[in-house]
Amino acid sequence: MSAWTVDRGCPASCATEPDPRVPLGELARRYATLTYALTRAVARGDRLAEPEVLRTEARAVLGALGVGVECVEGLPSAERVPFSVRADGVGTLVVANHISWLDVVALLAVEPVSVLAKREVGRWPVVGALARRAGTRFIDRDGSPRGLPCLVAELADALRVGTSVLVFPQATTWCSVTGGRFRRAAFQAAVDAGAPVRPVTVEYRQGGGPSTAAAFLGEEDFTASLRRVAGARGLSVRVTASTALWGTDRRVLAAAARRAVLGTDPSTAASCGPFAPSCREAALARKGPYR
Repeated sequence: MSAWTVDRGCPASCATEPDPRVPLGELARRYATLTYALTRAVARGDRLAEPEVLRTEARAVLGALGVGVECVEGLPSAERVPFSVRADGVGTLVVANHISWLDVVALLAVEPVSVLAKREVGRWPVVGALARRAGTRFIDRDGSPRGLPCLVAELADALRVGTSVLVFPQATTWCSVTGGRFRRAAFQAAVDAGAPVRPVTVEYRQGGGPSTAAAFLGEEDFTASLRRVAGARGLSVRVTASTALWGTDRRVLAAAARRAVLGTDPSTAASCGPFAPSCREAALARKGPYR
């Protein structure tokens, strides 16, 4: 069994149509603005990897789609807001729940970090090119288990030299915050590097309540997900960072991070940032060297 085998996640049917929707004229304007934003990002070339440039372009994509970012400052002043922790020059392992392709855009709009993504993303039209230029690290989930220790070592090296890395330990998407278990491989990299782990919760909202309109699930076509996002009126993404975690056991770290991200340990949560009906889990018990 491959070490990259992941849970099934939610089916595409869990993603609901947005309510309310924008008029067709506004939808057309959003698509045009998005096209302009992506064209400008491509024109940035290698400069897209520069933190402030990357943050600017991520915000432009969200703005084009009419998606707001909802966060409230609240982390201790001794820590760098919002994600990275000042910790003797090492980077921070940022771990978040995974709902949509939009998660990455939203989190980069808050703080540009290096992203770990599945290799398929690198082959997407336009998005793949932008991801590569932004410094995304790609993994092959169907590869040999022997490659897993190499990936852990690579992540640990990045953290040691001060690079903060964003990973989605659920390894697949769920329609809401509460789905999915956390795989442990990335946490071993934090242990090896002596790096802090920052749990981050991503939640989409519309009309004052949770929304699954932005969810990108199963074998759904990307354009269908984009259509829902662009057509939603008042869609926002709430980003909440919990207190940083430290540890020497990947299992303990993974369990603590999952509790913080999924909201089962509210005492650890603290909102952050410069911006003002879940499915039953379908997790399968599997074994692996870093599971």
